[in-house]
Amino acid sequence: MIYLAAEHFVRAPQWTWYILGYFFFAGLTGGCYALATLLRLVGDARDEPAARLGFYASFVTLLVCPVLLTADLGASWWKFWHMLVDVTPGDQGLNFKYWSPMSVGVWALLVFGLFAAVSALESFVLDRRAGARPLGGIAGLVFNVIGGVFALFIASYTGVLLSVSNQPIWSDTWMLGGLFLASGLSGSAALLALLTRYRPDAAFSLGRLHEADGYFSILELVLLVAFFLTIIAAGTAGPTVPLLPLWLLALVGIGSSLVVARGHMRIRPAGGSAAIARAGTDTLVVSALVLLGVLALRAAVIFSAQ
Repeated sequence: MIYLAAEHFVRAPQWTWYILGYFFFAGLTGGCYALATLLRLVGDARDEPAARLGFYASFVTLLVCPVLLTADLGASWWKFWHMLVDVTPGDQGLNFKYWSPMSVGVWALLVFGLFAAVSALESFVLDRRAGARPLGGIAGLVFNVIGGVFALFIASYTGVLLSVSNQPIWSDTWMLGGLFLASGLSGSAALLALLTRYRPDAAFSLGRLHEADGYFSILELVLLVAFFLTIIAAGTAGPTVPLLPLWLLALVGIGSSLVVARGHMRIRPAGGSAAIARAGTDTLVVSALVLLGVLALRAAVIFSAQ
């Protein structure tokens, strides 16, 4: 089989660290909401505190995304709303272009924001009403499932956006959407595991979060290998070499997740404060490495094409 090097006739986008931050937090906001939904719908009743942590984390990380997007526009930051509203004389109205990945992404982020805000508010109310239960019945189930679908879209969207460009490396592989999704879910599991340090009643879910992080990391590793195979076949792998330290940091994050996930036992509050403290110390180190790896992966992908 003969592979031909890809031809690209496009200028580099010259993206800044603001876009890197957006890609990082977009993965976390979608991943945290998706994991919180899974914990609530298919987890143990004692996973509810961790689910609420997930909804809180999703909402907070979501708030950072539009700030970073507008900051990247520089002096034209105030025109961000033009992506939502058409101000063309005689053609005013909502500015939704289903054929534009950027337009679809902005609107998906807006719609997802409604789900994230409602779920965070619900969690806030439940935390202040002893014995209160989440919104139940078909309505609650449908709401969380739809929100979860949007969350998965947001977590993978940034990778898809790169793939549909005509930029070398980004457009030479179809792995970026899945890679960013797996990476975002892994980082979100690490973030929620870290946050259990500040909510003792969520410690029951710590082992489950580490195990989930391990599965996501395995998928991330497989997709990362496939990513390199596809860009090598396209003849565009060269620009990734100078970013070797970032790729290695991403692998350290993946490896840390796999080591902790292997044979990890669920930590129950009844296990005593000492056991929880030891688990918390391990989680602090591992979660920090996983999150750094998630950030490094996105930085390596973004800046290798620039």
